Amino acid sequence: MIRVALAASVRTLPRAAGLAYEPKFDGHRLVVVRTAVDVVLQARSGRIVTSAFPDLAAAARQLPADTVLDGEVVVWNAGRTDFALVQRRAAATAARAAVLAQSLPASYAAFDVLELAGLDVRGRPYERRRALLVDLLLPLGPPLQPVPMTTDPELAATWYETLPASGIEGLVVKRLDQTYPAGRRGWQKLRHTEVRDAAVIGYTGTPRRPQALVLVLPVGDQTPLLSSPLTAGLRAELVAELAARAEAGAGTESGAGGVAGSGAGVAGSRPTVNAIGLGETPYCPLDPPLTAEVRHTSTRHPPPEVLRLRTEL
Repeated sequence: MIRVALAASVRTLPRAAGLAYEPKFDGHRLVVVRTAVDVVLQARSGRIVTSAFPDLAAAARQLPADTVLDGEVVVWNAGRTDFALVQRRAAATAARAAVLAQSLPASYAAFDVLELAGLDVRGRPYERRRALLVDLLLPLGPPLQPVPMTTDPELAATWYETLPASGIEGLVVKRLDQTYPAGRRGWQKLRHTEVRDAAVIGYTGTPRRPQALVLVLPVGDQTPLLSSPLTAGLRAELVAELAARAEAGAGTESGAGGVAGSGAGVAGSRPTVNAIGLGETPYCPLDPPLTAEVRHTSTRHPPPEVLRLRTEL
């Protein structure tokens, strides 16, 4: 598994000499590995998702052998990136993915190169890695493209104000002299949307068919909230996590195959969460909790949208 660089959230645009600014695309983090024989696509969690993006895998076969890129997979729709469509692509079966690759083609916004033709360049300054990335991808063209970059904070501020209409969710800020901070929050990100980590204390449905997550947000009075319904991809990830916990003997407080697994849903036999429009809804608790990245506009309505599970934490 390749450990990717991470970014710490900031509330204002950093301004200093030696900084670079990139648009932050609203997609799925993806590492492209061009081996000596084929292409492997790795999600941020480490999960291999090559079969979900056959169009990107085909394009990446043009890369030199033993080359590794870091970036974001996005799907454009009506002139803007569409996160829901990326989720749809990521959750597709191999057979369905081939069809979606034609109707919803993916693009790869590359923002770093980690290895180039067998040479590990993570220890080189970002400024040098950026030049290598541009030289590598510009001759190839879409769907593999380097993200825009500027060292002008005024232009970056203009991007921040104007690009949300295209689906860009903010900026990523890096030092020009910085090596690749694998596994560390060595970069900075300035976002428009309210995206933050939340504690997952439970889920509705069953271990084999979870429906939504019960969340505690790090804001407000920390009253548990029910998320919006999980996408197919997130349900599959949660099912895998619950199965792994059950196998390891962790499970939930009542056991991974306990009340929820039996299909019982009697109010009072499990804790409940007050769900908007549904009243008190029983849920299966998780102990220890998971962490999820969620997007929300308020702590009441609409319900938080789960972007991804952070099982690596």
